[in-house]
Amino acid sequence: MTTMNTLVCQEPKVMIWKKREIPMPGDNEALIKIKTVGICGTDIHAWAGNQPFFSYPRVLGHEICGEIVGLGKNINHLHNGQQVAVIPYVACRKCPACRSGRTNCCENISVIGVHQDGGFSEFLSVPVANLLVAEGIDPEAAALIEPYAISAHAVRRAAIQPGEQVLVVGAGPIGLGAAAIANADGAQVLVADTSAARRAHVEKHLDLVTLDPSSADFEALLRAAFGGSLAQKVIDATGNQQAMNNTVNLIRHGGSITFVGLFKGDLQFSDPEFHKKETTMMGSRNATEEDFAKVGRLMAEGKITAQMMLTHRYAFHALAEIYEQQVINNRELIKGVIHF
Repeated sequence: MTTMNTLVCQEPKVMIWKKREIPMPGDNEALIKIKTVGICGTDIHAWAGNQPFFSYPRVLGHEICGEIVGLGKNINHLHNGQQVAVIPYVACRKCPACRSGRTNCCENISVIGVHQDGGFSEFLSVPVANLLVAEGIDPEAAALIEPYAISAHAVRRAAIQPGEQVLVVGAGPIGLGAAAIANADGAQVLVADTSAARRAHVEKHLDLVTLDPSSADFEALLRAAFGGSLAQKVIDATGNQQAMNNTVNLIRHGGSITFVGLFKGDLQFSDPEFHKKETTMMGSRNATEEDFAKVGRLMAEGKITAQMMLTHRYAFHALAEIYEQQVINNRELIKGVIHF
C-alpha cells in the first residue's frame, strides 16, 4: 500500500476525500498509523470559517493517537509498534519565548492540524520531539491527552492550590478538563454553564456542583457555594465575548482570571472594577511538555478519564458524509473521537 485516504477541508464548509502518498519519515521524524483523533472546537470553527490563524486547504485534526510504523535515521529511543500521542505544537526552539521555556506560545509556532496538515488521514509523519509514548492507555483516552493538556496548562497558569475556591465557566471539553484537573489538585471547584445537558454531564461524570450563569440568582448561589464570597479564581473556557467580559464581576477582591477560551474580538470590562479588586488577568495558550506529562500521570492514577469528556464516537471512513449533520450541527456533542 502506497496511498492513504485523507479528508481535506478544502475551503469553509467543504470537506473532500483525497488519495495521497503515504509520507516517508524524514530525519528526526516518525511515521504513525492513526488510531484515534479527537474532534476539537478548532476543527468545528475551521469548517465554518471562523477559526483565527487558519488557512485553506487544510487537513484538520490535532488530538492524535497512533502507532509508530516507521522511523527516520538515528532514532534509538523509539521503535515500531509503540503507541504514541502527538504533541501538535511544533515550536521553532529559537525565539525568546522558546528560549524561556514557553514553547506553547512560540513566536513562529506551527500547530499540526491548524497551520500544517493534521490527523484526519490514515498516516502522518511527525517530529519525534512531538511524540509522547502512551502505551497502556486506551486509544480513546490517548486522543484526549492533548485537550486535557490545554486544561492542565490553564490550571497551572492560574496557579491553583489545594483548598482554593475556583469557578470554571464553560463546560465544553477544555472547561471539563480544567475542572477535573483543578479538582484533582485539591481545589473546591464549581462549574457554570448555560446548558442544562452540560451541567448534567458535569454532575454525573465529574461529581461537581454546577450553576446556570444566566439565572437571576446566579451570584447569590455562587456566594453561597463559596461561603459568602465570590470566586477566588476564575478559569473561563467559553470563548464567548459576553461571558469573558463578565469575569471581572465574578471574582473576589484579590482574585484572578485565566482566559483559555478564545474569540475574534475585543475584551471590554469596567476598569474601576478591575482596579479596585487588584485583578490578575492572564491568557493561557496551548500546553507544554510538562502539562502533557501531568495529564499522563493523572490518567495513570485514574484521576481523569476519557468519560469525563467523551460523548460521541465516529468512523473515519464515513466522516465526510456526516460531518455537518452529526458534528457541526450536533447540539449534544461535547467531545467526539474518530476511530480509524
